[in-house]
Amino acid sequence: MIYFRSALFYFGEALSTIPFFIISMIALPFPPKIRSKIISGWAWFVTWWLKVCCGLSHQIEGHENVPDHPCVFASNHQSTWETITTQTFLPGLAWVLKKELFRIPVFGWGLWATRPIAIDRQERSTALEQVIRQGQQKILQGRHVLIFPEGTRTSYGEVGRYKKGAAMLAQAAQVEVVPIAHDAGKYWSKTSWWIKPGTIRCIIGPAISVKGKSDKEVTKEIEHWILSQNL
Repeated sequence: MIYFRSALFYFGEALSTIPFFIISMIALPFPPKIRSKIISGWAWFVTWWLKVCCGLSHQIEGHENVPDHPCVFASNHQSTWETITTQTFLPGLAWVLKKELFRIPVFGWGLWATRPIAIDRQERSTALEQVIRQGQQKILQGRHVLIFPEGTRTSYGEVGRYKKGAAMLAQAAQVEVVPIAHDAGKYWSKTSWWIKPGTIRCIIGPAISVKGKSDKEVTKEIEHWILSQNL
């Protein structure tokens, strides 16, 4: 049953990119913050479809820790879930992603319309500079930035090496870092196509100030808080 329900989910998710691509194009004349909010309707649909097809829902704790001013969100990275569903409970997001994703027909074009922070991985030496430069622009536009410090998805129960991009961007933009921990990889793993039913637990932590701290110290604080949740 899990195999059938997962296949149905992916089929519906793929089909849904077509109408939302049209919505993305219609939203282009709007300012980036409003445009992103309109296009995030796709994430709301996919999150609902995930629950209907696969029986996978989520529980959010710490809503009170989301600031009403731009900040840098730093989340652990285990699954596709957090790249989609965070758009439904976090405000005005711009997230860091690979520029080559724009080449995916329909989906990539809609993704481009949200004006994320797109990194050219062929220029590895300047990747961090790209995150900081583009991230500051997004924050000046009034958008929050979502970064996965581990850089790539890790299997549930494992921990990747936390990189300093989130801390450095927060310092450059003079904003706080808000950590996020979740256990999405327990149900929607990076190593399997099949999605298990259940309830993902996601916790939004208190803001971490970057004032008077090195990027290494801030990165350690982010990692310590996320791991201390024991999800």
